[in-house]
Amino acid sequence: MAKTELRKDGSLESKNLSYKDYRKALFQLHVELVKLQEWVVQTRSKVCIVFEGRDGAGKGGTIKAITERVSPRIFRVVALPAPTEREKSQMYVQRYLPHLPAGGEVVIFDRSWYNRAGVERVMGFCSEEDVQHFLRAVPLVEQAIVGSGIVLLKYWLEVSQEEQTRRLEERIHDGRKVWKLSDMDLKSYSRWYDYSRARDAMFRASDSAIAPWFVAVSNDKRRARLNIISDLLQKIPYEAMPRKKVTLPKRQKPDGYEEPDYPFKYIAERF
Repeated sequence: MAKTELRKDGSLESKNLSYKDYRKALFQLHVELVKLQEWVVQTRSKVCIVFEGRDGAGKGGTIKAITERVSPRIFRVVALPAPTEREKSQMYVQRYLPHLPAGGEVVIFDRSWYNRAGVERVMGFCSEEDVQHFLRAVPLVEQAIVGSGIVLLKYWLEVSQEEQTRRLEERIHDGRKVWKLSDMDLKSYSRWYDYSRARDAMFRASDSAIAPWFVAVSNDKRRARLNIISDLLQKIPYEAMPRKKVTLPKRQKPDGYEEPDYPFKYIAERF
């Protein structure tokens, strides 16, 4: 699991985590996420996790790693589509508020109300006046969210230009990932520094003591996932809850039941 290795010139370079070591570490974190889930349910706690970052930064993969072994009824993922005409006429954050967690829930936003400070600003989907109003209002909104008893965690995934290029090019040639590359992604890709300026302004306005931003370097996706899960587990004050000892009951006797002579339509066993 060495993180660095020596180049021929004597300098160090990052070494990606092997899949075997990644799965081993992730297994232990999944155990803790299940404990977190039981704590959230039993204590009726409310947790909201926001993921932001450039296209290709690894938000989706991180969210999948978090939710892989927990209940989708407890860990809800929210990834809203473009707003409808009605939603465009609402107070900006209004369409996000109904998705905030109730007692016993963890809600994960795959992009969030920060669309206004990021993609909407860079791509010209809103006015600069709209952006400034949002940046002034968002600390107050988040203060109200935290004040209601919600644990709010905000993560920004930071990826380099070179790694973003590699990942987006991979999507072009990988039939499993072509759906992840839209016309909007291509336009966004060309505006790296506009996004950098937007990110910087967003941080200045919304990196508050009550709802701080946490940055994860995601050039190594596996390490980033492990680091983020480990971080959020440390930041949520959960504890292992008592559990009843589980023993499988005896199965009932057949009482004359026989398997029917029925022409079941079995699928072909191709593998």
